[in-house]
Amino acid sequence: MSRWIVDALPAGVILLGLVIVVVGGAVLSQKYIRRRFPALSGEDHNDVIRFTYGFIGFVYAFFVGFVVSSMWGQISTADANARTEGAAAVEMARALHVFDRADSDRVRQALLDYSTAGIAEWDRAGDVSSVEADKALARLHTAYQQVQATTDIQKTYLATSNSNLDKMSQARTVRLLTARGDTGPPWPLWAVIFITSGMVLGAAIVYGVEKPVMHYPMVAIVGVIVASNLFLILELSHPYVGDIATSPDPLHEVVRVLGQPAP
Repeated sequence: MSRWIVDALPAGVILLGLVIVVVGGAVLSQKYIRRRFPALSGEDHNDVIRFTYGFIGFVYAFFVGFVVSSMWGQISTADANARTEGAAAVEMARALHVFDRADSDRVRQALLDYSTAGIAEWDRAGDVSSVEADKALARLHTAYQQVQATTDIQKTYLATSNSNLDKMSQARTVRLLTARGDTGPPWPLWAVIFITSGMVLGAAIVYGVEKPVMHYPMVAIVGVIVASNLFLILELSHPYVGDIATSPDPLHEVVRVLGQPAP
């Protein structure tokens, strides 16, 4: 469900929706509680609420920071893997000039086909390998097997290119496996996130403030902070979808390098 939301809706719409739901729900709850329990607007229970709110706020901040840090690490790992895939392909493209024209053209076309298919595969959230990318990768392997390396420098570059081809293929496999297992945080983690968020909002709502004109803005501010944290966790939950997701820019760079005139 969270993946569909991140993939289908723009980040701005998600953030705005969360702010409206969280802040609106908190303010409406506050309005009802102030009318239903007028004694809460006094100062009698504030000593307890101050301690409770401070403790809840500390636990909430620590927990959210831990979750965000962990999820940002997943994004960073996916970025590093994408750069590995793109960098290996770029090095293969830059080494084509040492081969004979026929071999170079054949490998260039196969590498371009793979890069284009890889970008299309990525745009489909990358959780299922595309037939086009599989075939393009197979043609690329075949193209390198057909290279006739007659000089020492050609043999050296061919060995290096085959090594980079293995790195690129492995990086793609890691990308596909990671995207395939990308289901977002498990429900127990979401449950803890919602419970702690609700406790933070609840403590702000029952805090004793006599004047509503001062209490409502306080609850709204806390609601905006909670909604922003939920938005950040939601966007970071999926490394290959959403506006914060890993991009296929390394493969676009491969296409750019291959589009340059051959020396």
